[in-house]
Amino acid sequence: QVHLVESGGGLVQAGGSLRLSCTASGRTIYAMGWFRQAPGKEREFVASISFYDTTRIIENSLKGRFAISRADTLNTVYLQMNNLKPEDTAIYYCTYADVVGYWNADDFRSWGQGTQVTVSS
Repeated sequence: QVHLVESGGGLVQAGGSLRLSCTASGRTIYAMGWFRQAPGKEREFVASISFYDTTRIIENSLKGRFAISRADTLNTVYLQMNNLKPEDTAIYYCTYADVVGYWNADDFRSWGQGTQVTVSS
């Protein structure tokens, strides 16, 4: 069983930046990624990254502001969020998979505890 631990959330003003981290333990990791869930909304895909090649995928509307990276030896994935907007306010969750892709939240059962990101206007 994989254990996921997220960190890095917080309160930031619009236009600011945050960097989220998620570390996985318990098995070999092939891909990791992020979802987010705003109050009253469904959990939505943010980004994913392969641990075996250079593939990384960002949700189209977030390209140019969000970036995903990894630290292989640490089984850790990062989400760099720049020029944050109030609509980015959500709980951000990380997860893992065998294949990198444009994921659907319904396909996942294992999540980290989530980290709150709040962007004030």
